[in-house]
Amino acid sequence: MPASKAQQAEKELRRRGLFGKVKVYLKSLGPGLITGASDDDPSGIGTYSQTGAQLGYAQLWTVLFTFPLMAGIQEICARIALHTGDGLAEVIRKHYPKPVLYFCVSLLFVANTINLGADLGAMAASGELILGLPFHAWLVAMTLISAALEIFMNYKQYARVLRFLTLSLLAYVLVVLVSPPDWRQVLQTTFIPTVQFNKDYLLNLVAILGTTISPYLFFWQASQEIEEKIDSGKKTLPARKGVSKVELKWMRTDVISGMCFSSMVMWCIVATTASTLFPQGIINIDSAPKAAEALRPVAGNFAYLVFAIGIIGTGLLAVPILAGSAAYAVAETFRLREGLYLRLRQAPGFYGVIAFSTLIGFTLNLFGINPIKALYYTAVLNGIVAPPLLLMIMLIGNNPKIMRDRVNGPISNTLGWITTIAMMVAAVALLLSLSSGQ
Repeated sequence: MPASKAQQAEKELRRRGLFGKVKVYLKSLGPGLITGASDDDPSGIGTYSQTGAQLGYAQLWTVLFTFPLMAGIQEICARIALHTGDGLAEVIRKHYPKPVLYFCVSLLFVANTINLGADLGAMAASGELILGLPFHAWLVAMTLISAALEIFMNYKQYARVLRFLTLSLLAYVLVVLVSPPDWRQVLQTTFIPTVQFNKDYLLNLVAILGTTISPYLFFWQASQEIEEKIDSGKKTLPARKGVSKVELKWMRTDVISGMCFSSMVMWCIVATTASTLFPQGIINIDSAPKAAEALRPVAGNFAYLVFAIGIIGTGLLAVPILAGSAAYAVAETFRLREGLYLRLRQAPGFYGVIAFSTLIGFTLNLFGINPIKALYYTAVLNGIVAPPLLLMIMLIGNNPKIMRDRVNGPISNTLGWITTIAMMVAAVALLLSLSSGQ
């Protein structure tokens, strides 16, 4: 939240009653909420569904493990942007060698584009399940809608649409209420970790880490903090530089709220599929639409319909963010004009990257690459791609030349380094497991 808005919210909070305070809090939510909600994209839903179906409640503990880690990393990304006035790629370009910049942005672009293609395929498959129209008709429609939202809407309208689409995630809270799990076992496995040393368990653990702590979230969070500052009138770099304590307080509230919402939805999806699909032996869930279809005979038509509609809603939220975060990074790398506050004619290169990335994602669904199966393995790819990007973020966050008096504190460093190390260990363990065939 920009300083002026943060200060206004702080004043409103002091003079209002309980309901007024809730209203101020809800109005303050922005980049953090949208980023957190977009984390539960169709790729994430497919991964969490596979987790519950294949392993039952065994990995519910990862919700409590990943929540503080993702919140810690997103807070660092937001703080870097708020203090420097630049997005992550721009900061890397200004302060680190070009090969480092090109390596980071290339990793992001490849992972995002594959993820985007998988999400478009999942949305189209869900549309086909609900209304029976051909897959390719849905694919074209979802691609055009996702691209149009980002390219042709001004930022204020677009931000409102994204906030509205976050409500689609409540579908998964509804599903867990319709198909209640074994609450005693759920609570036990949520708070007491159970670890298995086999390939399936490790593969799924990396997939969870990859889809929960995804590279595109780092860049999107930073870029949206800049967009919010620009929207408040700070259109030049000198005006955007610097961040007050009040601004940091409200940013952290926003980030923690978004990551908490994301984690709650993750927990609901794992618990639902663990209580319905796992006992039936339905363990081969390689996509979000397949999870919806498998729920139908077990949990009924309502659960199936709500689950499938949720996939379309979360896809419409996540696909533009995947394309947008790649566009911000590429534009900052090559010093192109960038920002959703600009019109198409003002930033053709920026919007061109959005269109190009979306088109490649669309094309992946036409040339024999099955994006439905790719949902799960996209999460694994994110888990392998994330460690070098996390390392870069931690180096920036601790660099006094860049961050001055806003370098990482003890809590940020603890959470950030645990996240980086955990992602590295999980990725190495997976690669060793795959190479040994265990």
